[in-house]
Amino acid sequence: MTDTSPATGTTAGAGTADPEVLRDRAVASLVVARDRTTLLTSCVEEPDLTAQHSPLMSPLVWDLAHIGNQEEQWLLRAVAGHEAIRPEIDGLYDAFEHPRAERPKLPLLSPAEARSYAADVRGRALDVLERAAFHGTRLTEAGFAFGMIAQHEQQHDETMLITHQLRRGPQALTAPDPEPVPLFTGPTEVLVPGGPFTMGTSDEPWALDNERPAHRREVAPFRIDTTPVTNGAYQAFIEDGGYDDPRWWTPDGWTHIKRNSIAHPLYWRKDGRQWLRRRFGVTEVVPPDEPVLHVCWYEADAYARWAGRRLPTEAEWEKAARYDPAGDRSMRYPWGDTDPGPEHANLGQRHLRPAPAGSYPAGESPLGVRQLIGDVWEWTASDFLPYPGFKAFPYKEYSEVFFGSDHKVLRGGSFAVDAVACRGTFRNWDYPIRRQIFSGFRTARSEEI
Repeated sequence: MTDTSPATGTTAGAGTADPEVLRDRAVASLVVARDRTTLLTSCVEEPDLTAQHSPLMSPLVWDLAHIGNQEEQWLLRAVAGHEAIRPEIDGLYDAFEHPRAERPKLPLLSPAEARSYAADVRGRALDVLERAAFHGTRLTEAGFAFGMIAQHEQQHDETMLITHQLRRGPQALTAPDPEPVPLFTGPTEVLVPGGPFTMGTSDEPWALDNERPAHRREVAPFRIDTTPVTNGAYQAFIEDGGYDDPRWWTPDGWTHIKRNSIAHPLYWRKDGRQWLRRRFGVTEVVPPDEPVLHVCWYEADAYARWAGRRLPTEAEWEKAARYDPAGDRSMRYPWGDTDPGPEHANLGQRHLRPAPAGSYPAGESPLGVRQLIGDVWEWTASDFLPYPGFKAFPYKEYSEVFFGSDHKVLRGGSFAVDAVACRGTFRNWDYPIRRQIFSGFRTARSEEI
């Protein structure tokens, strides 16, 4: 499998690519990530950078310095062997040492100090990248460390965008809406044939450890929604008393929604006969044709039961997204092996909302499933577990410590995810109670044989 750089149009295969192609791709990925970080931390005043807008999230200024600190530790120290610039702050920005709720109490760098530190690290990192050989160690092979850091920064950019959504106050971010499309009138579900397929990857250069290795997985035939579940469909669940009927909920889910008085997606409220939502400081009518957003796993699972369906397993989701029956192979993305373009998917904070259900026909899978990449993270039925042959790299805390039944897998990315951190094999995970994330879902059903 190969990787095509949108900047150069050339092919960058793992371990065999032209070093200059890899270098250009790494530079472009790092620059795009930093431009986004700058936008997210410059559109509000200092009090909003240092405040904690929710105990679920860090202050924005913590994320900014943490981005710089991770880049220093991996690119300057681990790759280049440089001495630490500010070793005394390592502990402050260790995500495992300090829970998010406690971070505002730490002696954090000020916004000006955090910006200066991150800029200093970036300048030195680009110097390292200019001389990098892209071979010799697993960390440097095919520019992995640089891709890992670009993905890490983009993941924190998504986290900061979540914080912006939680933030109270006037609108600080703007972006054009997705292009309007005709109401989708295609088939509501697609048949995915049974049989084996290749899940995961062993040769995607910048794939993270939990995506590896590639392995054969058997999946029974099933049907999956053509598009994610929409706000309009979810409203029908609410209006039918879905939140008041324990038949649709797991015992833990029922306890959770009753204990926390949850009766609709996060940020929604009823105004007379219509539903409104708050989105990045703006209150608007909930658009019925958009994929539903800000629902937890328990809500997604309950809706699926109410609809007489279920959530797809992670393997089912990936087969629907990657399997090409014509070639009997797994592709990088639903549309093929080329990197995402704006015609394929809603990614990269290009818009601040999902596109209407049925958008992006150019991103459709060979089986006819749409919007599997971008728009909303999609909850699956699966726990976050390692693949057969998994090996932690480059550190256990990225994936291994989260394996188990506490976390559910989400797939596909959202409008808040950059393409560098989103692939057909990319795996996200979170607690089943999480709703502040940009999460939605689609449903499935087993095919009767």
